[in-house]
Amino acid sequence: SKTGKHGHAKASITALDIFTNKKYEDQAPTSHNLEQPVVKNTEYTLCDITSDGMVSLMNDAGDIREDLEMPKDEEVAGPMKEAFDAGKDVQCRVVAAMGKEVIMGFKSKE
Repeated sequence: SKTGKHGHAKASITALDIFTNKKYEDQAPTSHNLEQPVVKNTEYTLCDITSDGMVSLMNDAGDIREDLEMPKDEEVAGPMKEAFDAGKDVQCRVVAAMGKEVIMGFKSKE
């Protein structure tokens, strides 16, 4: 984009929050370094869904974690619960970034 008032080029950056889809915009001099988030995807097997919306997930090593909630997005949570209630094997995709972990999707097998 145009140079700043001291003659340095600037970069305009537009980003989407992967958890909320909120749009963020920023401008920074091209000579500066910017941080980028480290995003990690992990697959877990769904073991249980509690009445208060928490889930029990098991990783490939057999370790259980019970600290995540059902997805807020009803388009993911509804079919995920239906598949689990029908006795299908449900694999959840957990996305972790910037200290936050959320179930973002799932696959189910008979």
